Amino acid sequence: MAVTVVITASGVPMSNANMRDLWCVVMAGGAGTRFWPASTEAKPKQLLTLVGDRSLLQLSVDRARALVPAERVLVITNAALADACRAQLPELPDGNVIAEPVRRDTAAAVALAIVVVEARGGAGACVAILTADHLIAPVTTFAAAVRAAVAATQARPHAIVTFGVVPSYPATGYGYLEVDDAVGDDARPVRRFVEKPDLATATGYVQSGRFLWNSGMFVFAAAAMARALEAHLPGHLPALRPAVGARGQVDDSALVAAFAELKKISIDKGVMEQHDDCALRAARFGWSDVGSFPALADHLPKDAHGNAFRGRPRVLDARGNVLWAEDADEEIAVIGLSDVVVVRAGKRTLVVPRARAEDVKKLVEG
Repeated sequence: MAVTVVITASGVPMSNANMRDLWCVVMAGGAGTRFWPASTEAKPKQLLTLVGDRSLLQLSVDRARALVPAERVLVITNAALADACRAQLPELPDGNVIAEPVRRDTAAAVALAIVVVEARGGAGACVAILTADHLIAPVTTFAAAVRAAVAATQARPHAIVTFGVVPSYPATGYGYLEVDDAVGDDARPVRRFVEKPDLATATGYVQSGRFLWNSGMFVFAAAAMARALEAHLPGHLPALRPAVGARGQVDDSALVAAFAELKKISIDKGVMEQHDDCALRAARFGWSDVGSFPALADHLPKDAHGNAFRGRPRVLDARGNVLWAEDADEEIAVIGLSDVVVVRAGKRTLVVPRARAEDVKKLVEG
């Protein structure tokens, strides 16, 4: 597999004509459990307003609209969340929020996006696949990075470009890309894609300096991804094309039949690990997948004692806590506690030591 990592400044110039070919596709079908009780099946992480006054999904679409007009932003979600996504995104045409009838992982979502973009944007369309549940800043740096990736696809029409994040700690919840640092900083080949490792393995990865986190975002010519899908997942596009009309409108009933035929597999596993022309650009923007309430603390305001909060905190002899209220006007009072997470959402309350916050998933699933 010939894969190259390109690490350069992100400000590669590109013409307005090339940017007119770009479509942004936001993947918003996930259903995480680590943000319970705020996150539920009906309102998963991407629909939550974890920081500020915009949900993660809205922030993702804001970033997309820094690149393209609303007409060229698509949101791929699942049928149960489509109405909620539309309610949060009134700036998008209704037909730009597309509902998968069942979850078939990211390869199915990417393939569906390709069929729609091909119909609406033509053979020369370029696609940026973006995540709906990450915090990324600043927007200007992110937009410049995507423009640079689009420029790379103009020079290499068959390339699939992804963004890698230099790891700041040994995360066990991310996929990694191994690179060969012997070549230098300008171009390093990727040796392999690696699934989520255990802590000891992840620690070795970070210490080696040869591994980057896989951000889950991609840029490619629509035709390039279509060729890759035909080569590695040949059943996906033929199953989906009858469900999309000539102008890119989606027939929901036909989509049900199409998804019944699709293999459940991620785009990484189904395509990226096998494609022979991938390029990875280092992410120069700030990136966090905010995978838990303790991780969210880095993005919340803090008091003089390191208590991170959303809402109105009242504390006495309390340090290093995470106090989060769904209602930003709600008051949370804590006395004599340290390193605890307290969450208030609707009629539900969570209290858990920061060190055991990952066990929320066990509680919800059990």
